[in-house]
Amino acid sequence: MTTSSPMHVLIATTGALNPVPVVDFTTRLVGAAGTISVVTVVEVPRSFLTDIRSENWHPLDADGTQPSGIAAQESSLVARYVNERGQRHAEPMLAALRAAGIEGAPLYVEGADAAKTISAIATEMNVDMVILGATRQIFDAAAWESVSARVMVECDRPVLVIPSTMKEPAADLDEHE
Repeated sequence: MTTSSPMHVLIATTGALNPVPVVDFTTRLVGAAGTISVVTVVEVPRSFLTDIRSENWHPLDADGTQPSGIAAQESSLVARYVNERGQRHAEPMLAALRAAGIEGAPLYVEGADAAKTISAIATEMNVDMVILGATRQIFDAAAWESVSARVMVECDRPVLVIPSTMKEPAADLDEHE
């Protein structure tokens, strides 16, 4: 008889994914001993960096570089921005997990390429599955630019994509003459 180790699932969200069906499915998938991590990848807009760099006059050191305290201050502001945005996007999923009696482990990460970042985190964390949403139809040519489609291609872990909404069948498809 073999025993399986508890499952670890990574839910990637930007807040667009309906948390109720995701939590319902995920809790059944991982069981009581499993782990659920919730990741939100936040891209820090270059305009934000430009704004924080220009808000104050920054004196230069004798060698013409900015003092190290300025870089630390900028890093602190970026980390705060990522944390605040990440919390806002992940909170609906985390709240739904808490309502189901599960404490999800939040992870807010800065990244310019969400698909690559999610795939790298999944590999680094050695998760058993990645769950994410599809905000557009996955199987048309333009959709391969979507984060969900790119994670499916780039990630070396199993990926489950949950549609954001279910579409009603077209009326003319139901009428067979």
